[in-house]
Amino acid sequence: MLDQPQFGRRLRRLRVARGLSQADVVGDGMSTGHLSRLESGERRPTERIVAYLAQRLGVDVPVLTGPSDGRSLTEVLAAVASAPPGTDGTAMLRRAVEEDPGEEPAARWHALWLLSGAAGRDGDHELERTRLRELLTLSRELNAPDLQVRSLARYARCTRALGDLRAAEPAAREALSVARAEGLCVADTMAALLELISVETELGRWEAASRHVDELERDLLPRASAGQAAEALWTAAVVGSRKGDDAAALARLETALGLLDDGQDLALWVRLRMAAAAAAVRMSPPRVAAAERWLTEASSVLGPVGTPAQRQELHALQAHLAFAQGRLEHAGALSRAVLSEEDLRLPYGDRVRLSVLDNRLAILDGRVEEGVAALQRLAAQATRSGNVDLAAHVWQALATTLAAGVHSPGPAPCPARPARTGGPRAVSLHESRTGGANGPSDMGGKP
Repeated sequence: MLDQPQFGRRLRRLRVARGLSQADVVGDGMSTGHLSRLESGERRPTERIVAYLAQRLGVDVPVLTGPSDGRSLTEVLAAVASAPPGTDGTAMLRRAVEEDPGEEPAARWHALWLLSGAAGRDGDHELERTRLRELLTLSRELNAPDLQVRSLARYARCTRALGDLRAAEPAAREALSVARAEGLCVADTMAALLELISVETELGRWEAASRHVDELERDLLPRASAGQAAEALWTAAVVGSRKGDDAAALARLETALGLLDDGQDLALWVRLRMAAAAAAVRMSPPRVAAAERWLTEASSVLGPVGTPAQRQELHALQAHLAFAQGRLEHAGALSRAVLSEEDLRLPYGDRVRLSVLDNRLAILDGRVEEGVAALQRLAAQATRSGNVDLAAHVWQALATTLAAGVHSPGPAPCPARPARTGGPRAVSLHESRTGGANGPSDMGGKP
């Protein structure tokens, strides 16, 4: 067992990393005063107390008591950064963060930045959010505007993936405000602005998103790197498509993907192809050939090296593509396979869209009441979350599927695009049953 004060430092770091107060940890098994003395090193823990605290923190006992390798967090960061390509230093870095006494806040910020990125790539956005909350605190303690902007922008993206737009919007706005006030580099300002545009799009604030796209293309895009420009063009394409200009959106997507050499940033190359495929499928009518081409390119890379989260996203997009192609049985098999996975790692919006597809198939298969009830629940859930874009998609899907007829041999036809008088609106159930007032189609694929 670790001696004090090392045990207390590790205990406190584990608690803080999980966003827990002392009262959250102690429960009914001990007092906060006892826990405070353990964390300060004033008291030695018993085996019973260690077992209790491990259970309360959700870790194995060795995480609390295992020996340290004696290296500082800075030394571990150096080892991780210099490791041969393909080496995964996540476990070593996580242990170093748990053991860190907090004397190197900048090194701790760097470690948490790497760990939050790893969690995001794995699709574990809850863990990512926990890491990012501490990152935000550290960046303010360090009084480092650039670190603060990067933490805020990533926090906004993470909470958006969790469906929490109420947390994402202020984080994105603050990131952009700090970046502008401090005159930060193009990359930091653009990352904050892109995230704000994405949030505004999901909130259904089309005019605000369009104004920010104009600012993006006028002031930042000419000075951006190829990768940054590609993400900017993708974001602008999504907003343009929502406003009804699919031809221009498709041209922007083609330009964006042409900026990337697959040898420069393979992860971004794949991510943008899947995002572009998603955007192409949700157009009216769907650009099936482009979506199929981009998904084929992405799958050729993801097959051998993709993470479980990436493979789930790929299969979900393939299900949407199959539906657009009229291959309903294949679409159903793919959607059911993804949704039935025990460890589902799709972002909130993509999970909802895949559930929408699954229930559209149920309606077309004759299970009308089941499918309609499920889609109504999904629409209500999206509305409560403030995601106007997603709610409009659910109502549009319901309206279109019912209008197509339960016994239609193929997929529901794409609806005519509604008149744009201030963005989409939720469709009433009466309208959905008569096929009227269809909202815009939507699908996932955030870059």
